Amino acid sequence: MGNTHASLDDILAEDMHHWYNKFMRESPSGLITLFELKSILGLQGMNEDANSYVDQVFFTFDMDGDGYIDFVEYIAAISLMLKGEINQKLKWYFKLFDQDGNGKIDKDELETIFTAIQDITRNRDIVPEEVVALIFEKIDVNGEGELTLEEFIEGAKDHPDIMDMLKKLMDLTPVLVIIVEGRQNPINTS
Repeated sequence: MGNTHASLDDILAEDMHHWYNKFMRESPSGLITLFELKSILGLQGMNEDANSYVDQVFFTFDMDGDGYIDFVEYIAAISLMLKGEINQKLKWYFKLFDQDGNGKIDKDELETIFTAIQDITRNRDIVPEEVVALIFEKIDVNGEGELTLEEFIEGAKDHPDIMDMLKKLMDLTPVLVIIVEGRQNPINTS
């Protein structure tokens, strides 16, 4: 069970010219729609939760809300995942987790997102229900069953074990590898 894929830092260390050429090859218009993103990542025929997660990622990356991801948004999003300060990353995670946009995340939203991420990355090392239970046990001190952005950020920063689990669960290296190299067929029958 060796870990042979490149790290996010290795992937982003490639020069910007390469990233730009890759982006323009995939999307000559300079803009990526939600449908094109799913196509680039080879994510057709997913279950409803995984599909919803990809939609949420797209809308989180679409910073100006115009329905497209342009090159600047593409690089900004990938850079944030890699090099963003912890507060920026946690805010991004929160926005991604808050599926209904009510400014709070609940257990169902977190579980749905974590399960969908695993469907996409195929990393099943962590059981989503256990992570969600731990997060709410340690962070939801009022026992409301919901976390605000402030509670989420402070709680994650105060609990290194939760921070480590979030980093593992949110490791999008496999997705970036797909973007850089194209989806590889895992079984070669030739």
